[in-house]
Amino acid sequence: MMLCSLAAALLVFATTAHAADTAPVVDASAAWIRVLPGSLPAGAYVTFENRSTTALKIVGAESADYAEAMIHRSSTEGGMGRMEMVDSVPLPANGKVEFNPGGYHVMLEKPKHPVKAGDTLTITFDLSDGKKLPVTFIARPANATGPKD
Repeated sequence: MMLCSLAAALLVFATTAHAADTAPVVDASAAWIRVLPGSLPAGAYVTFENRSTTALKIVGAESADYAEAMIHRSSTEGGMGRMEMVDSVPLPANGKVEFNPGGYHVMLEKPKHPVKAGDTLTITFDLSDGKKLPVTFIARPANATGPKD
C-alpha cells in the first residue's frame, strides 16, 4: 500500500514538473505594427513579460509576411536620433521590456504582400532558452501611436 502511494506521489510530481517546464513563461501584449505607405519598412511594437525567475533574452525575430525582421533600438544622443540593430534584448526575471516608438522595435522590411491597417500578422520571437514565441500583431496606420488609437 505504501509503495502504491509513493508511486502515485512520484507520478504527480513528475507530471507537475513537466507541466511547469512546458508552460510558457513569457507573455506578449499590446502588439501592433505601424504600416507605412508602399514598401517602406514597418515598425513592430510589443510588451513582453517574463514570469520566470530566470533572466532571458530576446535573440531574434521572423515573420512569414516580411522578408526581413530585425530587432533595432532607436535612441537620441546630443540631439541626434539614431537607430542600430541589436543582437539581443535583455528580459529580466519577473520583469518586463517594452518595444515602443523611440526605443526597441522590430524593423520589418520587404513585405511579401500588401499590408494594410486592420490586418493581423504573426511575428515569432526567438528566446535565449531556445523557445519560440509567436505573437499576433494588429497593423495600424502610419499616424498611429499605439495598438488602439
